[in-house]
Amino acid sequence: MESRQQQPEGSFIAYYFPFRWKSLSAKMAARRVTVTGILLFLIQGCSILAVELGTSNSNPVVEEHERVELSCIIKSTNTKEPRIEWKKIRDGQPHYVYYDKHIQGDLKDRARIQSKSSLVIQNTSRTDNGKYRCEVAAFDDDKKIAEIYIFLTVQVKPVIPKCTVPQSVPVGKSTVLHCQENEGYPNSVYRWYRNSEALPDDSKSSLKFHNSSFTLDPKTGTLTFAAVNKGDMGHYYCIASNDAGSAKCEEQQLEVYDLNIGGIVGGILVVLLVLALISGGIFCAYRKGYCARTSRPRGQNYKNPAKAEGVNYMRTNDEGDFRHKSSFII
Repeated sequence: MESRQQQPEGSFIAYYFPFRWKSLSAKMAARRVTVTGILLFLIQGCSILAVELGTSNSNPVVEEHERVELSCIIKSTNTKEPRIEWKKIRDGQPHYVYYDKHIQGDLKDRARIQSKSSLVIQNTSRTDNGKYRCEVAAFDDDKKIAEIYIFLTVQVKPVIPKCTVPQSVPVGKSTVLHCQENEGYPNSVYRWYRNSEALPDDSKSSLKFHNSSFTLDPKTGTLTFAAVNKGDMGHYYCIASNDAGSAKCEEQQLEVYDLNIGGIVGGILVVLLVLALISGGIFCAYRKGYCARTSRPRGQNYKNPAKAEGVNYMRTNDEGDFRHKSSFII
């Protein structure tokens, strides 16, 4: 009795009818295997009737002028010769890259189809950057069309940036240094160097540059000094860099000089003294009459001389002046 009580629940039939229990268990297991096989067959059959695509790399990255493969893999289809098309999405609109078994557009001489559906681009260009779509039409499948997207990034090394450094700046004055290049992709970031030492984004963030007053914008390459001092003097250059490489501009010297307040005041006084001497000389010349205008004597009136008595003057057409016509009477 103790041994019967120790049997687990549900084992009563197995204890009293061991042969029937084993037979029943075998039948149930066989049914389970049969149902599982049917489900697997149905799932497999459904997948075969639907065209399905995949890719080995949905975000390929390559440097300019190198080769790249845009992977489009047909994982399953019931169609022997499915139709394959490639399109590039520009400004939200699709443009043919591969259509009717021919490469189209600017990739015509630089691309080909590989492994039935993958697109291979030789000698990539920065213009190849963008979003591509692989489309497969399988007319013998229940699901006749499938598509996947590939995002291609073509990295371009920066060119030598254009740097602008003022030659000389007085102490205490604000000034700006510029560094810019527009060829690199992705967009370059910038770092300024003084005497071959990298400058931080903010002078106040470093104890070494705490006495300075500059800020650097790595995205625009602008180095701004609120007020330069003697410690800011030196040789400056800038490096533009991205994931593809970097480029450096030539060193340029920035000089910082002191303002000579005494000299400026002295120069102003000299100018004022010269102006005063000139004004005094002109005033004295007027008083002594050297600069007086030639004028008619006061109190005298000038009149035309009166005609002599007995004299008549006549103008003729043959003469341009008056002619003495009359005789004298004694």
